[in-house]
Amino acid sequence: MTGGPEPRAVPPAPRAVLFDLDGTLLDHTGAAADAITAAFPGEDPGRLVRRWLELTEASVDRYLAGELTFAEQRRARIVPLARELGLGDWDDARADAWLRGYLERYASAWRPFPDAPGPLAALAERGLRLGVITNGDARQQRAKIERIGLAERLTYLVTSGETGAAKPHPEIFRVACAGLGLPARDVVYVGDRLDIDARGAASAGLAGVWLDRSAEPVPDDLDVPRITSLDELPGLLTP
Repeated sequence: MTGGPEPRAVPPAPRAVLFDLDGTLLDHTGAAADAITAAFPGEDPGRLVRRWLELTEASVDRYLAGELTFAEQRRARIVPLARELGLGDWDDARADAWLRGYLERYASAWRPFPDAPGPLAALAERGLRLGVITNGDARQQRAKIERIGLAERLTYLVTSGETGAAKPHPEIFRVACAGLGLPARDVVYVGDRLDIDARGAASAGLAGVWLDRSAEPVPDDLDVPRITSLDELPGLLTP
């Protein structure tokens, strides 16, 4: 990166570190890829996964914007995909039946990123409070944390489904800090999406940290700290 603003520093002695879940602690993309390729084994896996992830992102964005219900945003993924695969126009009953099988395969593929457990343990040993702020259904997100073995570390969970606000809106971050009884300036938030997670948290007064596992070029206007692995986080938070 050349020029541009200096990334905002993390607090010298944070009291809590909160995390995004999907894409940060849990390998959502890997689990979704496993589930969708198993559902359509005759299709080109690369093209299939790319299209499924595109449809997923678009439908989730519409759900978070209030345009679709939770059930509708799920159907909005498979109905157009089935049509594109030449399987005809699916009604709600057929889409829901397919989704039940998909969700079972997706859940069986949940796994943490390899760089998640160690840093969480290191931060917990320092006495930092740890938790999650996530856009999604509270019951499913809690189940994910349990399944990937991080529930003992991540005892605090705030979801868009429960708060009525979704990242990057500042309200969900404010609710999370209020629940901890901490001022935003004492809380660090780590996520894999620059605008939704890191900058969203920073706009609410938290210290947003961008977890960038990609090999993409770094934006010239980067204004938050960037790490490429969660293994770097304990060092970043060391005064």
